[in-house]
Amino acid sequence: MMHKNAATVKSQVARTPWHLVPFAHVLDTIDIETAPNPNAAIIWLHGLGADGHDFEPLVPEIVPGGERAWRFVFPHAPIRPVSLNGGIPMRAWYDLKGLDRRATEDLAGFWDADARVRELIAREATRGILPARVVLAGFSQGGAVSLYTAPRYPERLAGVLALSCYLPLSDRLAMERVAANQDVPIFMAHGQSDMTLSLSFGLESRDQLRRLGYRVDWHEYPMGHSVCMPEVADIRSFLHDLLD
Repeated sequence: MMHKNAATVKSQVARTPWHLVPFAHVLDTIDIETAPNPNAAIIWLHGLGADGHDFEPLVPEIVPGGERAWRFVFPHAPIRPVSLNGGIPMRAWYDLKGLDRRATEDLAGFWDADARVRELIAREATRGILPARVVLAGFSQGGAVSLYTAPRYPERLAGVLALSCYLPLSDRLAMERVAANQDVPIFMAHGQSDMTLSLSFGLESRDQLRRLGYRVDWHEYPMGHSVCMPEVADIRSFLHDLLD
């Protein structure tokens, strides 16, 4: 499902400088500032059927004791019918028709999600954090959206966290990517026993990105479709290296 104005918004946001982006469809978010006057932002997208609260508890694990001034932005995805779940409405960044490469991908849904993420990046700029200090992060569906938007975003981002996810619409990336984020650092992680989204999906996506010249820092963990504490420790190191 696509918002009736999503194609228009996507077109506007893709061509408009951040300070002129219209905030007509900004998502509701949970914002957590680890200390006053944050100098970096992590926009973290949840997975299918979850909401912005899902990864909120990880903030003190990543920035203990307010030792750095970062803003974590946890948006709530729109509620839309999801084909894979019998058309039941739930929070989702795009429609999902299947969990294999033969399933038709929701291009319109990715346009919609991309437009909304770009609005969030633009909003951070108006709050004093430019794209070069913004990390796009996401789990599962949210990670797929992060991997869709970052290579196509026209200004350099700080980095990408892509957790338990895959590279969507991969056949279009070579034509649609932009030079600004060709060398953006990408942290990818996946569970070795993921029964929801097979490890092979993550490995294939890693290899596709590397073939296109992207810098992928790959991690595997003995877990399912989830996040574990060793992974959180690696995420913390990755973010600190990027943003310190």
